[in-house]
Amino acid sequence: MKFASLKDGSRDGRLLIVSRDLTQAAKAATAMTLQAALDDWEALMPALQAEAEALERGEAAESFAFDPAACHSPLPRAYQWADGSAYVNHVELVRKARGAEMPESFWTDPLMYQGGSDSFLGPCDPIPFVDPSWGLDLEAEVGVIVGDLPQGAAPEAAAKAIRLIMLVNDVSLRGLIPAELAKGFGFFQAKPSSAFSPVAVTPDELSEAWDGAKLSLPLLVHLNGEPFGKAEAGEDMTFDFPQLIAHAAKSRPLAAGSIIGSGTVSNRDASGGPGKPVTDGGRGYSCIAEVRMVETILDGEAKTRFLQPGDRVRIEMLDTAGRSIFGAIDQRVEGTV
Repeated sequence: MKFASLKDGSRDGRLLIVSRDLTQAAKAATAMTLQAALDDWEALMPALQAEAEALERGEAAESFAFDPAACHSPLPRAYQWADGSAYVNHVELVRKARGAEMPESFWTDPLMYQGGSDSFLGPCDPIPFVDPSWGLDLEAEVGVIVGDLPQGAAPEAAAKAIRLIMLVNDVSLRGLIPAELAKGFGFFQAKPSSAFSPVAVTPDELSEAWDGAKLSLPLLVHLNGEPFGKAEAGEDMTFDFPQLIAHAAKSRPLAAGSIIGSGTVSNRDASGGPGKPVTDGGRGYSCIAEVRMVETILDGEAKTRFLQPGDRVRIEMLDTAGRSIFGAIDQRVEGTV
């Protein structure tokens, strides 16, 4: 099944069931919001599945053309948004660019921060630009929405709690990060509202691309219409989703509707060196900071600028037949320099 949340003037939107080809939608009769569906998932699943099947057969009452721009992120707000850093290659590059060794523990214990979840951006909403010194950046990721999970849950239990999968643009303000980290208390101002793909999908929609722990397809990033990244999400993922979820649940229960992110999808270059741009035959990058790290490592200085007003970011994933799975996060940066 595929779900979206229509902007209807309410905080949490109106739950939509979306066709597999993303062309049609219908308001769900079984639940008014996605959070309501998640709160009572097992009991509501049969009725939601029946509605989805009716939509596929063209028998849904009052179906209409699906418009991602009319939607919130699938969860317009969530009880929790915790973002990991599962692709340790990304962390390694960050530290290497500033001449810092990476602690060995980074390979065995996931990094994770708790982001703001009270207000997400819609998949086609503008990204606010406030101050050029803040270093506005995109971060293309995969995220999962989980059901209720008790404190201390093992990865095996965490895997069974994965309800939905979606894409993420974890908007970051790179210029604010160093001062925040220097305080020894983690991110806050450096992580404004994130955006998620127009639809969230149940694992069965992903077929063999989803093995219960990882999603093995390229994550496509375009910047101003040009290919910027096509990292393979199933490769170089040091910590899979069950491990990340179990890490988040170590000292607290997770409520239904909690979102866990993979962190920036990042691949090692086949040669063993830093990643190469798409234009040079590489898989490119899922954030601007990473290409700036590579430039610093190879050339001694970063040359690629961070996002500016008018820039357009597009994040999408296609199935093996070339069809969009989640719809596209398609955002333009708006503001004044």
